[in-house]
Amino acid sequence: MTRSLRRDLYAAGAATVLVTVAVLVGRHIQFTHHTLFVNWPPVLGSWGPHLGPGTPAALVVAIAAVAYGPTLAARLPWRVLLPTAWGTATAWIFSLALIDGWDRGIARRLTTRHEYLQVIDRFHDIPAALGTFTDHILLDSPDNWPAHIAGHPPAATLTFVLLDRIGLRGGGWAGVWCIAVGATACVAVLVAVRALAGEALARRAAPFLVLAPAAVWMGTSADAYFAAVAAWAVALLALAVTRRSTMGVPPLERSREWGRAGASGLLFGLTCYLSYGLTLVALIAAAVLLLGRRGVRERPALLVPLLAGLAVVPTAFTLAGFDWWEAYRLLVTRYYQGAGGTRPYGYWVWANLACTVFITGLATAAGLRRTGAVLLRHRTGSRADLRLALLVSAALLALLVADLSGMSKAETERIWLPFAVWLLPACALLPRPRAWLTAQALLALLLNHLLLTGW
Repeated sequence: MTRSLRRDLYAAGAATVLVTVAVLVGRHIQFTHHTLFVNWPPVLGSWGPHLGPGTPAALVVAIAAVAYGPTLAARLPWRVLLPTAWGTATAWIFSLALIDGWDRGIARRLTTRHEYLQVIDRFHDIPAALGTFTDHILLDSPDNWPAHIAGHPPAATLTFVLLDRIGLRGGGWAGVWCIAVGATACVAVLVAVRALAGEALARRAAPFLVLAPAAVWMGTSADAYFAAVAAWAVALLALAVTRRSTMGVPPLERSREWGRAGASGLLFGLTCYLSYGLTLVALIAAAVLLLGRRGVRERPALLVPLLAGLAVVPTAFTLAGFDWWEAYRLLVTRYYQGAGGTRPYGYWVWANLACTVFITGLATAAGLRRTGAVLLRHRTGSRADLRLALLVSAALLALLVADLSGMSKAETERIWLPFAVWLLPACALLPRPRAWLTAQALLALLLNHLLLTGW
């Protein structure tokens, strides 16, 4: 066994210890003080070993992805790899969700008392609902919004209102939407990694993005949809800034570049109106601009469509009467009126990181160890590895800032999905991918068969 492999195993072992301590300490706090408000700390769920109709499919997807994933990722044409990755990720998320059955696993997830579909009827007049949205955030306000509606800007709720308006009504369609769109996040990350760090690393990362343990919470959670929107914003920005030269480039290609920059800005603006915490995706965007700084210097005009696109969603919601800053101020008050004001920061500030292990897996812990090693030996290491390490580090920084803020105490296995998908490419730095993929698949299968997750 090589020294690097031993260190990888030490990192995975340390992550396992972190999870074990978080479980044991969390159970003690919950059963003695009842201040965590989760039944199986640090995860929001309860112990309930079970099988379901999705079990055979999940096993088939896991075995096939481990056995053939690395080979196919290396050999498939790029244009074929991307839809294959999306299709496999979708199958993985669906099959895991169906372990709980169609009703509990998908159709009812977004219809519970905290969820978006509870307030569809209150948006029959959308402009009026947006104009008075902040009037219902606080717990003591009349007709206060349920937790998830109050906890997010209105673009999150409005998505499901619009699905309802076009005939895709009910929890089933909402769940399918979140899974199908959320699964595209892996494609967006692959596109960004290829643009910024090269195709070889993107191909190595592909099986880990497809078979992520995060799939347990991507089916069915609106945060999976948020993760995809944020990921495509970053991916389009990466595509816009990484072309090396403008010499001999036809006008059509230049217009596409402007279009990508504008679409990136539009999606960044939407991201901020889906979740307040996703303003931290700006740190990942900053890493993209740093890695693509040569392209930005050569074509500074790209910032024009980027900023123009960025202004669209905030302008539209502001004109409709929604004040983002006022809503966030009220949300902070609402957060501390509820469980957030009771949950102990001293536990969650590190137990949240144990939740991150659940969604990214032990392979990512080892990959982050290698990411740190790449940064330390940046003068002698591969340029592509260094660029990937910088991108992953920006995502890790965003996650740590969210953690220290204290506004994400518990449920981060769901809330941090938009950051977690950017940690998974660190696994591209690992040797023996099949062994690590097996560990990832086993973790997801165990979690979904042993716990009844919810939010």
